[in-house]
Order: sequence, then structure tokens, then C-alpha cells
Amino acid sequence: MPTIQSTAEIDAASDELFALGQDYDLRLEWDPFLREMRYRDGATEPAVGVRVWVRAKNWLSMEARYITMNPPEQVAITMTKGPRIFRQFSGAWLFKALSPRRTRVTFRYNFTARPRVLAPVLEPVMAAVLKRDIEERLAGLKQSAETTDILQRLPQRPPVTA
Repeated sequence: MPTIQSTAEIDAASDELFALGQDYDLRLEWDPFLREMRYRDGATEPAVGVRVWVRAKNWLSMEARYITMNPPEQVAITMTKGPRIFRQFSGAWLFKALSPRRTRVTFRYNFTARPRVLAPVLEPVMAAVLKRDIEERLAGLKQSAETTDILQRLPQRPPVTA
């Protein structure tokens, strides 16, 4: 199963970046990959077991379920329905506070291609495309967090404690 990842250091607090990644309205402002996102089944916020539907700017769509929610350090999803080219897809976003105002953010994806017989040919191409996408997403998060007022527009919430 191919695993790809990319990392960026961003001048912002880990709890702010974590919240920004899960705020679906603000995420559409910084995430160059996404066109549309919606919670499923009446959910209004991310939590383990919650399903979400996303449509990419390339018009592919996927339904995913949150499998990990550990603010402000980690969130992970797994695909429940998606493009037929994926037999399996999961992703994790990791936020490591380096200081109160600097965070190392890692986006990591795991996937397998369908059909299995073509996976050795498809997976290297898919990995290259996904690597480019996560690098662009990280760049969008970094640019928005460091150069716009997007963090100030996050809804106020109680501080996250360990």
C-alpha cells in the first residue's frame, strides 16, 4: 500500500491550524483541492464516526469517515465511498507544536488502486498526483495562516487541554 506525505512548518499555533483544517467554511478558502464539503447524517462537526462528503475541484467526490480525532495533534479519515480507481484510501493530518506560534504540519495518505492487476502501473502515477495535491494544500494552509486574517475568523472556542 503506497504511503505519501509532505510536511511544512507554519508560523501559527497548532490548535489554530487544527481548527482551521476542520472548519469546512474556512477550509474552502485556503484548500486549493476542494470545491465542496458536507457533513452527513445531521452531523455538524467532526468526530470519530462522523461521515463527510467532499468534492474536489477535479469533480471527483468521496465520502469519508473520521477514524481519529485527537485535537490539536491528529485527525484521520478513511474512504467509505469514492472514485472507483481507489480500492482503499485513508489520510491523516498531524500537527506538532514546535513552539507556541510554530507548528510542523504533515499530511499523509495511504491508498491502493483498483483494479489490483493494474495497481503496479497506476499507483506510481496516483502517488505523484496525490503528492502534488498535498504539497499544494500545505502551501495553501501556510499562505493563508501566515498572510491573511483567516485565523482571526475561526469561531471562538475553549482552549484545548491535554
